[in-house]
Amino acid sequence: MEENKGGFETGYKCLNQMGLRKGGFRATMFIYVLIALENMGFVANMVSMVLYFMLVMHFDLAGSANTLTNFLGTTYLLSLIGGFISDTYLTRINTGLIFGLVEILALTMVTIQAHFSELQPEACNKSSCVRGGKAVMFYSSLFLLALGAGGMRGSVPALGGDQFNQNDPKERKALASFFNWLLLSTTLGASIGVTFIVWVSMNRGWDLGFFIATIAAFVGFVFLALGKPYYRIQAPGDSPLLRVIQVMVVAFRNRSLEVPKNTEELYEISEETTTTSSTDEEKISHTDQFRFLDKAAILQQGVSTVEPWRVCTVTQVEQVKILTRMLPIIASTILVNTCLAQLQTFSVQQGNLMDLHLGPSFKIPAASIPVIPLLFLTILIPIYEFFFVPFARKITKHPSGITQLQRVGVGLALSAISMGVAGIVEVKRRNQAMKDPTKPISLFWLSFQYAIFGIADMFTLVGMLEFFYKEAPLGMRSLSTSFTWLAQSIGYFLSSVFVELINTITKRATKSKQGWLEGQDLNKSNLNLFYWFLAILSFLNFANYLFWASWYKYKAASDHHNEVVDSDIDIHDNPAFELKATEKILINGSPFLISSSHGDQTMTPQEVGSAKPN
Repeated sequence: MEENKGGFETGYKCLNQMGLRKGGFRATMFIYVLIALENMGFVANMVSMVLYFMLVMHFDLAGSANTLTNFLGTTYLLSLIGGFISDTYLTRINTGLIFGLVEILALTMVTIQAHFSELQPEACNKSSCVRGGKAVMFYSSLFLLALGAGGMRGSVPALGGDQFNQNDPKERKALASFFNWLLLSTTLGASIGVTFIVWVSMNRGWDLGFFIATIAAFVGFVFLALGKPYYRIQAPGDSPLLRVIQVMVVAFRNRSLEVPKNTEELYEISEETTTTSSTDEEKISHTDQFRFLDKAAILQQGVSTVEPWRVCTVTQVEQVKILTRMLPIIASTILVNTCLAQLQTFSVQQGNLMDLHLGPSFKIPAASIPVIPLLFLTILIPIYEFFFVPFARKITKHPSGITQLQRVGVGLALSAISMGVAGIVEVKRRNQAMKDPTKPISLFWLSFQYAIFGIADMFTLVGMLEFFYKEAPLGMRSLSTSFTWLAQSIGYFLSSVFVELINTITKRATKSKQGWLEGQDLNKSNLNLFYWFLAILSFLNFANYLFWASWYKYKAASDHHNEVVDSDIDIHDNPAFELKATEKILINGSPFLISSSHGDQTMTPQEVGSAKPN
């Protein structure tokens, strides 16, 4: 077997007992199927639930929009739980399957409430009509749905990333492609959801639409489970939050000490040192940013034993620095998700007041308008992958064509333009409604703002997922990938805050004493001004992002060990299987550290088999 400098995996030659190749695109095919099927229902609910809340659960305009954005915000916030659990306690595949069961249960509850009218509230003149036991079922089902969908999103993308070894040049390029195809899977599933499932919900009943979403999610998670023999499994390790806290505590304890000018004097584990962690640890080179954190790596004289609450390694300190550097990037990508929330709420309500006909007889559900940018993305993503990336790669020599932060920046700029266009379209829609309510403008006018934002999402979402996965320390990749969803979560919550704040301020400031977004009649609102408000904020945010993106220092690992472990490898049946010194695998479910005092000398299967578990 050809030696792989990055670890025991070379290409896709890592085999299990049945001779099946581990990792690579063969493994991610199962993940793509899950993402497509799960997003059929999830995205359909994202764009249509605002109407379900208004027409069935009897919320008012602002109440339905805020309920949806709060639900979506909670969903993405809870992805942090999935990321934390899969990094620390369970493998990513098991975490994804457990949260999948929760999501299926929640969808079943939503379907039941949509089916039985006695579980639905009566109409009233308040912002919310849901009370008593009906409210308990309504909000508990939404919370479980948020928990299941969020937990899955916190673990499954990182599972897909684990199928590619970043130390292998070919697999490093494939990793960049993986996130593009992940978005394409989302787009394909969402396209079916916002057309077929939304049409069923609007014309055949909300209960049937939710039922189809439940079945699709169930089949998707079955596919995820079927792929288990093909996955490279990353063993969970020490708590990433505990390691961060240790650095903070030790740095505070050593606050009076001077950081040595020679960084070689800072404490770091040697290559041959055996750690107690259940996963191999990559060493990360020292950086000069946040020097006060380096105090955590000062090994004081006279200390005979190294304790984690007394001294931390340079690598551990650098892990905290990486997370600290990520914070302004996360903050700068929040507003783009606030803009996205408007396309899933107010833009859908706009569409409901427009001409929905396609031809003389067919009527398009307003919630199906996002299919236009989704279909556009379905074409654009392969063009980006097969033409733009190879072309840019020749110029920049970057595996992804352009850096992840450059890609995110393009998306942020386009999102600002999208909000500006949305305001112009709303002016045209409202003017026509005032002039002749019987002849509204076509629904397809909304395709401009949706198309521009769809392209923005292609750049931003994939760029963020790839950035947070690649830059994350080895044992924090699920949690770090969840930062993408954290930004979405805060963006959705911020949307609710903006709606309430704008309504309160404009209600006091205008002569009519009516807020821009108040009431049931969109024709009497000033939605265009709200869109332009977000456009201005987005341009200011883009300028802020440019500063932090240029300031950011990419991670530089000093030595990459093997990045994934395999729980199903029978090393005795693979005589060509070789391991470098100081590498860790799972044998029969137990973490094993294989070490040798002879540098790069490989070990025979018999020597590996006689190793003792940590």
